[in-house]
Amino acid sequence: MKIAFHGAARTVTGSKHLVTLKNGKKILLDCGMFQGMGRETDALNHDFGFDAAHVDYMLLSHAHIDHSGLVPRLIRLGYKGPIYCTDATCDLTKVLLMDSAEIQEDDLKFTNKKRGRMGLPREEPLYTVDDAKHSLEALKPVGYKEWFSVCDGVEAMFTDAGHIIGSAAVHLRVTEDGKTIQLSFSGDIGRYGDAILRSPDVFPQADYIVMESTYGSSLHAEAAPSDDALLEQIHKTCVVKKGKLIIPAFSVGRTQELLYALNRAQLNGKLPAVDIFVDSPLSLEATEVVKSHPEDFNSTVAKLLKIDNDPFGFPGLSYIKTVEESKALNFRKEPCVIISASGMAEAGRVKHHIANNISDPRTTILLVGYCEPQSLGGRLMRGAKEVSIYGTHFEVKADVASIRSMSAHGDYEDLYQWLACQDPNAVKKLFLVHGEYEVQTVLRDWLHKKGFHDIGIPERHQEADLI
Repeated sequence: MKIAFHGAARTVTGSKHLVTLKNGKKILLDCGMFQGMGRETDALNHDFGFDAAHVDYMLLSHAHIDHSGLVPRLIRLGYKGPIYCTDATCDLTKVLLMDSAEIQEDDLKFTNKKRGRMGLPREEPLYTVDDAKHSLEALKPVGYKEWFSVCDGVEAMFTDAGHIIGSAAVHLRVTEDGKTIQLSFSGDIGRYGDAILRSPDVFPQADYIVMESTYGSSLHAEAAPSDDALLEQIHKTCVVKKGKLIIPAFSVGRTQELLYALNRAQLNGKLPAVDIFVDSPLSLEATEVVKSHPEDFNSTVAKLLKIDNDPFGFPGLSYIKTVEESKALNFRKEPCVIISASGMAEAGRVKHHIANNISDPRTTILLVGYCEPQSLGGRLMRGAKEVSIYGTHFEVKADVASIRSMSAHGDYEDLYQWLACQDPNAVKKLFLVHGEYEVQTVLRDWLHKKGFHDIGIPERHQEADLI
């Protein structure tokens, strides 16, 4: 048995890991889109590094686009098998893939007009809305903690990863030549003690582990103070400076966490009287999906639901649906909070809001999650004094702040806690994926001290034997 790492290898995006059995059957773990990789992005998303038509089965850890976003392209290029995932992941993936296809088609309309004027050929999207619709038929929901048959000699099980609603670690139990091997893939590991979700589950002893490492060298601040930090930014920007607080936030996970924190602040009488807009139709759909899966909430939210039937809603909150409503926010003079996708500020409506307000010193851009270094959010986080947005250069006069403790990814203590159910001496090899190489080397050295002996940091398309 072999595993090849075709994405999220020494980078934090494009999750794609291909397991090949001795009999030639191929099982794909995730099929994510590369995001925020600069000029490389398009080429990386066009070339999988393997033949989609030769893949037999797929298991999806969760719905985020960097894990699910190339599923329609996989099917467009010939994949005909099932895609196993949890119930909530199935529901969220349907929403996210349709949105991704619509964005691609809309973006290319503008690009192709420009190319046409230059006498250049039209570009094609990675996949179309029709491709996305077709791909949804392959999704097969499965419950947590249930071993199920993938094919002869292969069983799989999902355990809660605590990252977003429906997120899972994926476990494969493969029997070949009378010998059984367990391979565990973490997907993205969430926070222990998350405000909304249950903590990650323990899992059976694995022979091989593929683990994410996004924050493998970082320790988040305590989760509770992030609420206070959010309120501090609202007060500083909207009350003191009378400006706009712009928060790039992923539509799934981060937006709901922000709304939950603001709801609690309102219930406790701490939220200033300021208008708050969620400018993302996708966020509205995603929030409705999240609310439809209360079985995945932790006990604290379950108790809150007994006195508040909407933990993500409060007075002063408005959802922006149309493009016209979104554009109208640019002309708004009153202070407000704008929560808008995408989280890395690399695409979507938030990019327009930043372009229209980045040179106003009354504005604050608040980054509340991981940003690829080359993305707009990453450049702002590193203190860029000037940025290019849609080909126009802007001087950064707005304040730029971040709340790292709001990350849905676990820090190095969370990662080790996820591994704590494992006997390090029984793990033949641990592979670190979904992280920047410098961070992974720090985590590798730390895990060596914790007793894990053989730790690999694979490069893209690298293949490893699982004996």
